[in-house]
Amino acid sequence: MKVLVNGEIRDRSAVQVDLEDRGFQFGDGIYEVIRIYNGSFFTLTEHLARLERSARELKIKLPISVDLLAEKAMQLVEIEGIEEGILYIQVTRGAAPRVHHFPEQIEANLYAYAKVYPRPLNTIKEGVTAILVEDIRWLRCDIKSTNLLGNVLAKQAAKEAGAFEAIQHRGNLVTEGSSSNVLIVKNNKIFTHPANNLILNGITRQVLFTLAKEAGIPVIEESFSVEELLNADEVMMTSTTSEITPIIAVQGKKIGTGNPGPVTRQLQAAFEEKLNLNR
Repeated sequence: MKVLVNGEIRDRSAVQVDLEDRGFQFGDGIYEVIRIYNGSFFTLTEHLARLERSARELKIKLPISVDLLAEKAMQLVEIEGIEEGILYIQVTRGAAPRVHHFPEQIEANLYAYAKVYPRPLNTIKEGVTAILVEDIRWLRCDIKSTNLLGNVLAKQAAKEAGAFEAIQHRGNLVTEGSSSNVLIVKNNKIFTHPANNLILNGITRQVLFTLAKEAGIPVIEESFSVEELLNADEVMMTSTTSEITPIIAVQGKKIGTGNPGPVTRQLQAAFEEKLNLNR
C-alpha cells in the first residue's frame, strides 16, 4: 500500500508516526473519507471543502494545498488500481513535546491512503436495524475530528446488540447515528436534525437533499423526538460508505411495514442514477 505523507507518496512500511504526534496523544486532528466509484472520486470538492472548514475550526494549518492533495490523491488511486473503494485523509496538528495548549512552531501532518471498499449492496437493498443510545459526545460534532470515542462506544453497543447502527439522542431529541446521519419520513416528508454543532453535516446527506428537491420531496431540517423516530413511516441513514440505507427496525420495534419504504427507494434510485451520470 502507498501512503501520502504531506506532499510525498511513500510505501506504507516507510511511514512512521512520531510518539508525540498530537493526533496520537490527544486525538488533535481531523479526517475525511471519500468514495471512489469507477476509479473516480465522488463529491471530492465537497469533502475537501469540509476538511478545510474543520481545519479552520481547530486552527490547524493544512501542510499542503487542497489542490495538491486532490492531485496526489488521484495518483494514489491510480497506483493502487482502485475502481471501487475509499480514500482516507487524516490531518493532525503535528508532533511536539506534550502540552495541552497549542505548541508554538508546530507543523501539521497529513496522511492519506486509498483502499478497496465494495459498495454495501445487501444492506442498501434489505435495510438494517438500529438501537438507541444517549449521545455523550462533545458539543462540536460539526467538526470532523478524530476524537471519536463517543462514536466508538455507540457503535460497539450496536454490535453487542446485534444491530448495524446506534442512533444517538440528547435527552428525547435524536441527533444522528454513530457513523451516519439519520432521517425519518412522515406523510411523505423528510425530517432530519438541523446542521448545527450537534451533528456532522454529512456530504451524502447534502446529496440526498438535492435528490429530494429534484423529486419534489419536502425536506425539513427540524429536530424530532425518539417517539417520532419510532413512529415514523420510514427511517434511513446516510453516509459515505453506507450511501442511503433503510433502517427497518429500531430498538426491536418495526419501522412502518418493516421493509424499506417507497421514499427511501425513490431516493436510492435517484442516487444510482447520479452515480451512473458521473461515470
